[in-house]
Amino acid sequence: MVTQITSFSRSGLSDWMIQRVAGVILLAYFGFVAYTLLNGVGYASWKALHANSAMRIFTLLAALSFAAHAWIGLWAVFTDYLTERMLGPRGNGLRRLCQIGSVLVLLVYLLWVIQIIWG
Repeated sequence: MVTQITSFSRSGLSDWMIQRVAGVILLAYFGFVAYTLLNGVGYASWKALHANSAMRIFTLLAALSFAAHAWIGLWAVFTDYLTERMLGPRGNGLRRLCQIGSVLVLLVYLLWVIQIIWG
């Protein structure tokens, strides 16, 4: 069974809300970026757009939303399919390894985004 330690004391409702809000933020961000690109933006205006603090915050919010959305989705898949019942005695260890790997990859991604937009 999944314990409190692997779910970080979240409930299904809070996970659902986080994913929906994150999805809306990602839709708004990528919709804005697509609209900007389709209107023919040059390098100078693209650079000026991303030098703006509001766009940097919007980009950071999109990156945080992506990480939250990905973590909740991966956590659900790992706890459903990487279990002792499905994979035998090594299932729980494999699940923990995949969860740790996912967290590390998402943290590196977030740190990289922060370095790019604020560095």
